[in-house]
Parts: sequence; structure tokens; C-alpha cells
Amino acid sequence: MQKSPADCTSMADIRAEIDRLDKALMSLFAERWAYIDRAAELKKPAGLKADIPARVNEVRRNARKNAEKAGLDPDFYEDIWARLIQHSIEHEQVVLGEIER
Repeated sequence: MQKSPADCTSMADIRAEIDRLDKALMSLFAERWAYIDRAAELKKPAGLKADIPARVNEVRRNARKNAEKAGLDPDFYEDIWARLIQHSIEHEQVVLGEIER
């Protein structure tokens, strides 16, 4: 059963909740990755490149704004998203035949 931080009375409770959240985050990343794959499929016939700088900037700004709204360190989460974006672009570049892996 899910517990709030205040309901956790031991380190075992805390660890169980962190593990639960980590699993949920991985599921969300997997869902996001499916959209990255689909984007590459749609970009190919449209003649679009993997790296679209305007969109990259928008996603980074969104990450920063979402972190701020959640009371998180925007620099840290923008950095995480920059790595996530770069990994996604590199994957799309392979799928689109822009680079070889």
C-alpha cells in the first residue's frame, strides 16, 4: 500500500516507496520512448531531421518550468532533460539513417 512521506515510520518504508516510484518512473520513460520511436517513424516520410532545435529548446524550457512549478531545482532537471533529449535524438538519427551506430 502506498504511503506518503509523513506516513513512513522506518527506513524500510522509505526505501519501499522510493523503489515503487523508481519503477513507476521507468514505466513512464518506456511510454515516452514509444513516442520517440513513433516520432522517428513519422519524421522519415515527412523528410524531417531527428534534431529540430526549436523543439529541443521548447522541451528544455518545459522541463525547467515543470521543475519550478514542482518546487524542484530547475537547473538540475533541465540538465537531466538535456541528456534525455540528446539520447532520443541519437536514437532517431540511427532510425532515420542520419548516422550509423
